[in-house]
Amino acid sequence: MSEERISVLRAGFGAEAVPYLAAWDLQREIHARRVADEVADTLILLEHPAVFTAGRRTTPAERPTDGTPVIDVDRGGRITFHGPGQLVGYPILRLPEAMDVVGHVRRLEEAMIRACAELGLETTRIHGRSGVWILGEQIEREDLGGLKLQLKTVGAPVDEDEEFDPRLAGPEYAPSNAGQRRADRKLAQIGVRVAKGVTMHGFSMNCDVDLAWFDKIIPCGIRNAGVTSLSAELGRDVTVEEVAPLVARHLDDVVSEAFGLVGAVKE
Repeated sequence: MSEERISVLRAGFGAEAVPYLAAWDLQREIHARRVADEVADTLILLEHPAVFTAGRRTTPAERPTDGTPVIDVDRGGRITFHGPGQLVGYPILRLPEAMDVVGHVRRLEEAMIRACAELGLETTRIHGRSGVWILGEQIEREDLGGLKLQLKTVGAPVDEDEEFDPRLAGPEYAPSNAGQRRADRKLAQIGVRVAKGVTMHGFSMNCDVDLAWFDKIIPCGIRNAGVTSLSAELGRDVTVEEVAPLVARHLDDVVSEAFGLVGAVKE
């Protein structure tokens, strides 16, 4: 008997990092078994060797310009990078409401936000955008003769961006940074798919990843924001091995709370 309701599969880290296509095959296998109720809800945790993957909404302009290969996948979202120093999680979960995709995204965000808080880092959501974010610094406004000048950030406001999703809104989301803050920084990415009421794909969280990889693409199709890592924000080396159990525990808690299963025991 175990107190966790989600089974955790550590598929490979470091020298045993799992190639993306092999992990995709593993996802499909576990997804089919979950649909058939042959296994419990499962969280696959791993690292990938360096790879770019493109969701269904990726445009040609967002892809690498140097010919670096990209794997096109059947998840939502756009192009991103996976590689050493990044925790990747694929939750294979049966949803209580078959197409509650936004609720699923919010639960993934909440688990990572709680894990960051345990590490001593304050993170948040941003209105209209999935993932976990560090807010940019406030922009100082000058007062000239009683006239306040609103300074604009570089790029289009969030609600004019193609990646903007109005369903990702509510009091738990920080407002757009247009005219309010300098560039926000994305710490964790989310791209999911739901088939037959069971989730696939998931999240990636930058621990001590080489951020230069993101310079080859337009990450997640967002041009007016940055990318960051736990190590960069906390000023110390934060490894995937340190973060993995925190995210797993908090995701289990968040899902149990959401599904009304707090205190439930899984065989």
